[in-house]
Amino acid sequence: MAGNLHAVSARSNGPEAIIQQLFPKATRIGAKLSDFPVYPVYQLQQLLGYAYESTDLSDLPGFAGKPIKLMIGLDAEGRFSGVKVLDHHEPVFLHGLGPQPLLDFVSQYAGHSLTESFVLGHKPRAPGVNSGTVHIDGVTKATVSVIIINDTILSTALQVARSKLESFALPPAARVRETFYEPLTPLQLFERDYLQRWQLERPAVERALGQALDSYAPFNQSSGDGELSTQLFSELYFSYLNAPIIGRNVLGDGAYQSLMQSLGKGDQVIAVWSRGPYLHSADDFKPGSVSERLGLAQQDLAIELRDLNALDEGQLLELEGLPEMERVHLFRIKGLAGFNPAAGSELRLNVELSRNHLVRDIASFSHAFQFPPQLFELVEQASVPAAKSPIWLTIWQDRWWQVAILLASLGLLTTLFVGQRRWVTMGAWLTRTRWMFLTFTLLFIGFYAQGQLSVVNIYTLLLALYEGFDITLFLLDPVIFILWSYTFISLFLWGRGLYCGWLCPFGALQEMLSWLAAKLKIRQWRISPRWHRRGLWLKYLLLVGLVSTAFASLSLAERLAEVEPFKTSITLGFDRYWPFVLYALALLALGLFVHKFYCRYLCPLGAGLAIIGRLRRFSWLDRIDLCGAPCQRCRHRCGIGAIRRDGSVDYDECIQCLECVIILHDPGQCVAALQRRKQRTSSPTPVPAEGPQPLAPRLSGLPARPR
Repeated sequence: MAGNLHAVSARSNGPEAIIQQLFPKATRIGAKLSDFPVYPVYQLQQLLGYAYESTDLSDLPGFAGKPIKLMIGLDAEGRFSGVKVLDHHEPVFLHGLGPQPLLDFVSQYAGHSLTESFVLGHKPRAPGVNSGTVHIDGVTKATVSVIIINDTILSTALQVARSKLESFALPPAARVRETFYEPLTPLQLFERDYLQRWQLERPAVERALGQALDSYAPFNQSSGDGELSTQLFSELYFSYLNAPIIGRNVLGDGAYQSLMQSLGKGDQVIAVWSRGPYLHSADDFKPGSVSERLGLAQQDLAIELRDLNALDEGQLLELEGLPEMERVHLFRIKGLAGFNPAAGSELRLNVELSRNHLVRDIASFSHAFQFPPQLFELVEQASVPAAKSPIWLTIWQDRWWQVAILLASLGLLTTLFVGQRRWVTMGAWLTRTRWMFLTFTLLFIGFYAQGQLSVVNIYTLLLALYEGFDITLFLLDPVIFILWSYTFISLFLWGRGLYCGWLCPFGALQEMLSWLAAKLKIRQWRISPRWHRRGLWLKYLLLVGLVSTAFASLSLAERLAEVEPFKTSITLGFDRYWPFVLYALALLALGLFVHKFYCRYLCPLGAGLAIIGRLRRFSWLDRIDLCGAPCQRCRHRCGIGAIRRDGSVDYDECIQCLECVIILHDPGQCVAALQRRKQRTSSPTPVPAEGPQPLAPRLSGLPARPR
């Protein structure tokens, strides 16, 4: 064995130096094992634990499309000795918040055991009390990244523990007997131990807490329920729904089949009912999340129970013949967790009670159980695969209401654009509607939901197509995914203008500054047509440079992408190192003097959208014969400079504000309508009763309608 070991002192760089930081007492570090990619770490002849690179066990992509590479130390008892960041491409930590928040985040795992339950999110705890739940503080503005990192750390550590630590080794695996079924009532399920019960009584809780329950706010008043209120603290019923004899009898055949089909590979479901003063989930429990009160363990290894959110609100799944329950949840166990339903397990209930707003007491209780063996058949134990976790699904579930609001707003916008010929006749109303939508875009899509698209998304997509497309990468952020999908489709209908003029948070911010400049009567700088046309090429040059660089060096491309002020202004809300803030403010300040200066001349994202937008199917913005010859009203009024001298629309630059079409349909502004009015006033010939003639449209890809 000595031939495969390296003296720590002989290594000043490479993985050994980093492993030494994770295990300060190490005297020898073994070479990476051939049967499982971990480095054994020793102090003399004693095994301290194992270190490993996360990418050897998981290729879960980060937000930027590349896996986050970590060196993780796990000691022989299943505790994290530390986590070190080796390499990553997460934009918010590279050039946004900087690396320190990432380092602070991963440092929280040191000293914690895999037997504990890890929950992302800060919650103050009473000092000196361990409830078995570890709250890992997330990082504001980097929610997706920290979820990915947390999942990578825990899933890979679980694989190492299952494979290399004897105390965490799995017993023989089991699978459900699919043909084992007969109709049973809930009472019969209970009598056969298919449905099991755990009763926790008040005296046991009071002994653990060291205080009478009357000392705590929820219990200091009699509930009037007699024996229930004086003896029972909590009563739980639980069952394994994957077994047909249980799932079909509890849910019904149709609901059971639907539930099984909705699960991922290897996923398992446990149903939990409860009643009494202390239920298995708090009143403010968030559907789709992990209950802080209830836990599951097997061989002292914590197994995550995540609510499936598969029941309608208030649905209790009545257990006929048994006491009436107050709450029920269906909890999913991921296939990657390695849970063996036929082996002995432990249900844990964390009790946390407040005596007042300053003093809180915590105690943890456990109940050992095992489901009846006739439900299962033993199979040969297989190693836990290093499969991708469906982490994107969890993110979508957590952000479901943001998704719902975004989809509703996009539906409204689509309705507006499809029926724009009807709405443009209501000029003032349409203008007010657009300003309200821009406010929504800036505040909700931008600042809150973090839905600012970027040129980084463009070359991330191109790299994914080049290296092997995986849609999972793009599903990690539901808001960005929906916006990109919608924008891509809209490019073939309306061109780039729908996104740039309605859905871009930074674009909305610039328009608001232009409005402010008009109110303050700030004199606008006039850029000659010659220099304007030359300036438009800058954003295309930036786009080509960034995309080319991305294929050569993604890290360099990420740094060069700082030409976009989106991250500074929208994603981070100007909470950043001062040169970046100064740059973003300078661009916004230029927008006070030149309408949407950045969008017109520097935005590589807009350039990319304009290129694809040339494939649009329609030209929605109607023009008439008098546009450009002689009328130049629309051209002079177009702040973005997207109307040529001949009156035609430059769709590569147009932001679809619809103001030119509003002018076209306004009898008080359009030159054709003004000329007809003048002719009617000066001509002695009576005007025909049918009224003014419709405008003759031109340069339109759509059939004209009478005006």
